[in-house]
Amino acid sequence: MTMTPDIIFDLGKWRLTFDFPREFEMFGQTLYWYGSIVSFGFFLAMLYAYLRRKRFGIRDESVTDMALFAVPFAIIGARAYYMLFSGENWTLWDAVEIWNGGLAVYGGVIGGFVGTLLFGAHMRRKQRKKGGAVKFKLSPYFDLGALGLLIGQTLGRWGNFVNREAYGRETTLPWAMGLDFADGVIWVHPTFLYEVIWNLAGLIWMHIRVNKRKFDGEIFAIYLGWYGLGRFFIEALRTDSLYLFNTGVRVSQLVAAICVAVSVVLIIYNRLIKRHTPADLYINQLFFAKVVPPSDETDLDDELEAVLKEIKKDSETL
Repeated sequence: MTMTPDIIFDLGKWRLTFDFPREFEMFGQTLYWYGSIVSFGFFLAMLYAYLRRKRFGIRDESVTDMALFAVPFAIIGARAYYMLFSGENWTLWDAVEIWNGGLAVYGGVIGGFVGTLLFGAHMRRKQRKKGGAVKFKLSPYFDLGALGLLIGQTLGRWGNFVNREAYGRETTLPWAMGLDFADGVIWVHPTFLYEVIWNLAGLIWMHIRVNKRKFDGEIFAIYLGWYGLGRFFIEALRTDSLYLFNTGVRVSQLVAAICVAVSVVLIIYNRLIKRHTPADLYINQLFFAKVVPPSDETDLDDELEAVLKEIKKDSETL
């Protein structure tokens, strides 16, 4: 087992100490908590997507197809982003060892975005061959994917906690996290926890916002701004930031600022300049046309039709 410093939280009357290793044994095999937690986050994100897909007019097989495009690109992007800006020399095997950490969130977001664009191109090709009364829209998939991303990011930060990484600079704040190294305890900002709380708050808000969205892509736009705003300030506290080569600029702060700017532009344009009606939402288009997304050849199943009818009743509030 790898030796790691104990983690301490001194909460006045209570002092919590965690001394677990980074890996564990199961069926004679060594497994890593980081990889296990990230995998569990992916499972919960997929489960959520399946449960909420009908609110976006998406069938379950389309969720799977999107994941088959987006997830491999997200993993590659997360690792490539980290390797590119870490300033270290890497071997091919090093690139594969993702269970030891070294996955950058924004690299995963960028990679997942590219993968989803490719999924959209694939779906449009299918529609051109089969035809369809409603033109395929990719933005609802970005909305659903953004919610899944927040779930994965929230769980993934606990992997950083287990690995004793992604923490902040030293502080004397009462909620500081202690790391008990051989030469003494240092008290630092638990930046992983800051991000967990921020992501969870955003997830709850966006989950509620789904039924009140004004346009397809709104949830994704909110995600870009919400996560970007929090990450910009949290990143400033961290001691392990990736830098834009020799510029002294923290890469994730730069990307976060760009994401916030894009979010503001998208929301202003779609809320103030380009006025949307409830009929513009993809799910309402499906209801009015009585068709299914272009990847399907069968009629609407009972569950999806029931959801569409329910949303039709509330369309005035959308």
